[in-house]
Amino acid sequence: MNLIKKITGCCILYLGLSTHLHAQGKPIDLLSPNGEIKVSVTLGDKIYYSISGNNQDLLTKNHLALMLKDDTLGKDPKLISLRKTKGEEIIKPYVSLKFSTVKSNYNDMLLTFKGNYAVEFRAFDDGIAYRFISAKNGEMEVMNEDFSINFPGNYLLHLQQNNGFRTAYEELYQHVESTSWKQDDKMANLPILIDTRTPYKILISESDLSDYPGMFLKGTGSNGALGAFPKAPLEFGRDGDRSQKIVKSADYIAKTAGTRSFPWRYFVITKDDRQLIENTMTLKLAAKSVIADPSWIKPGQASWEWWNDAAPYGPDVNFVSGYNLETYKYYIDFASKYGVKYIVMDEGWAKSTTDPYTPNPKVDVKELIRYGKEKHVDIILWLTWLTVYNNMDLFKTFHEWGVKGVKIDFMERSDQWMVNYYEKVVKEAAKYQIFVDFHGAFKPSGLEYKYPNLISYEGVRGLEQMGSCYPNNSIYLPFMRNAVGPMDFTPGAMINMQPEVYSAQRPNAAAVGTRVNQLALYVVFESGVQMLADNPTLYYRNSDCTEFITSVPTTWDETKALVAQVGEVAVVAKRKGEKWFIGGITNGEQKNREVELNFDFLEKGRTYTMTYFEDGINADRQAMDYRRKTMQIKADDKIAIKMARNGGWAAKIE
Repeated sequence: MNLIKKITGCCILYLGLSTHLHAQGKPIDLLSPNGEIKVSVTLGDKIYYSISGNNQDLLTKNHLALMLKDDTLGKDPKLISLRKTKGEEIIKPYVSLKFSTVKSNYNDMLLTFKGNYAVEFRAFDDGIAYRFISAKNGEMEVMNEDFSINFPGNYLLHLQQNNGFRTAYEELYQHVESTSWKQDDKMANLPILIDTRTPYKILISESDLSDYPGMFLKGTGSNGALGAFPKAPLEFGRDGDRSQKIVKSADYIAKTAGTRSFPWRYFVITKDDRQLIENTMTLKLAAKSVIADPSWIKPGQASWEWWNDAAPYGPDVNFVSGYNLETYKYYIDFASKYGVKYIVMDEGWAKSTTDPYTPNPKVDVKELIRYGKEKHVDIILWLTWLTVYNNMDLFKTFHEWGVKGVKIDFMERSDQWMVNYYEKVVKEAAKYQIFVDFHGAFKPSGLEYKYPNLISYEGVRGLEQMGSCYPNNSIYLPFMRNAVGPMDFTPGAMINMQPEVYSAQRPNAAAVGTRVNQLALYVVFESGVQMLADNPTLYYRNSDCTEFITSVPTTWDETKALVAQVGEVAVVAKRKGEKWFIGGITNGEQKNREVELNFDFLEKGRTYTMTYFEDGINADRQAMDYRRKTMQIKADDKIAIKMARNGGWAAKIE
């Protein structure tokens, strides 16, 4: 039982033995520090719990259990002790995507049961979380986990639904009535967002995921949802040069240590959509960093050649462009001119996708690393996950070459084996001071705080999807996918079109939505490495836009959502030092959307200069139309801004 005792921490308040409580089936309540959110636990044949806000039922008659090979934790629970604590913590994440300092205040309740296990609940002012803790001998096989929630009304569910457990997590969001989500419908990966059609919304995800599969949800057919988990793979077969297929799976979802804590299941609960954007729940529940000195980890922007097919052109390009030495030097020169920290060398830098030690002779990686150092620009190399798995010593080699980061692609799974692979990779990369950006990846689940050299994940319907990446879908990202952690969306298109006239392909890649929408994404979206996806040629030709983009930080001291309505609009202000940036994005449902901005987040008594970009008068038809303007602004000012359909608004305040 040592682990259970250790996790409870200090300042424990004993509330007495629970046999009396259990016998009567009385609710055991835990309130958020401000008293608004409550979780009520009832013990019977199972461990039941309900969640409410201001005494309004939000999720009812939920239950939880952990099914082991020879036991079920949570079946006919016999409570031994009940402990309540108050937690106050100051967290300073090294890669600060929202806040450089996070205050975590919560009330905690530990229910310890006969059978060497416990369930811990935490109540925050913006949500509820729980996890299992076990103290079993040796290893155990987890056959399944019961995560069951029930909706007391017909809720609207915002879901990214999958055809199976193998997915790149790039599906479009679907918007499903909770009463119509049937058992045989497609399941959904986390996070999901629930609109209760009352003032409350609920964002569900997980944190501190380690040595355990990622959770999916499926409908019950009776206005509820159940957890679903991929089985642990046992044997693999060939599946091309960049992946493997599972040919044999276990009957369990995880074989793991008998004494451990399990992933947190959390519910961000709010009456204000702005709080979804500002929430830090994944961070507050994540394991602490194991990197003693992370100062070598340098978040930043990166020029990326894949989206524009390595095709710079014009009077200053006096060489055949492509995936070759001269072109990459051109990208380095561009990055150096605008203070961009990195260039990404995507597929093609190596002679083959399976050999990470033999560069493509046309590219000459070592010369580019040398040249980049002269220009203060470092290199990120793309790899398949399978090549990394087969060559785990490559991080040592890359460190010797001078590579600073790797982009690892095509995992497309979240079973226990793959979750462990992620951790092995970032641990090994950290030994050699290399950061990692996972593509084809599941959502952030806390590993990025345990190993802050994991600075971003993809797993999103991003700009690489071209015409099928459109603002009506992307507007959900600040409230869902990006609300749980870093997201490599790869913004920055300089060719912009409204959806009804969209027609583009590489090398002349384009984005749906306005030019200013693209600029605003650098402020609204969060990623430790933020791509400039378009052609340096176009960035040179649009220097005012490029100067704005490259002035936007990738880490922040403070985040303040100004205007937020899920699926409609998001306007976010962020501070780095004394400078503020604002990004606003909207969907395509209104020809023009007008919102009022309040600048009360600025220091009072001071006059600031605001340089801002707004959609031009014709942007609803010609998406590249924009205006750049400057004005003076003070803390007590309010201004109305307009965004075209699929448009945006972006500003720098200093």
